Amino acid sequence: MSYITNVITGRCPNCKKTKVFKTNGNPFLFKMPVMNEKCGECGYHFHRETGFYFGAMYMSYALTVAEMVAVFVIGLILNLSFLQTFIGVVLVILILSMFNYKLSRLMWLNLFYKKDEE
Repeated sequence: MSYITNVITGRCPNCKKTKVFKTNGNPFLFKMPVMNEKCGECGYHFHRETGFYFGAMYMSYALTVAEMVAVFVIGLILNLSFLQTFIGVVLVILILSMFNYKLSRLMWLNLFYKKDEE
């Protein structure tokens, strides 16, 4: 249960006090969320190694595909035209892009967390 709690709250997997991200970002202003380098309380490094978050890209891709399929199915249920469904998919992707970015990185960080490190 702590994995899910850590991902949802976005806090340090080690001490659960400091937020992992400094800023939330804004997809409409093209501002990406910014991660802290390390925890302010316990000193746990969020950037484990070069390319550590490469795997989070696949998690973000899976989240985006699931959202696109959900919007497509809703478009079919509501009997929307192809253009309306396409616009809905694009809007959902734009609006949830920063959410997917943050969520995938938090999932990846907590997936490979070990208490006895450092």
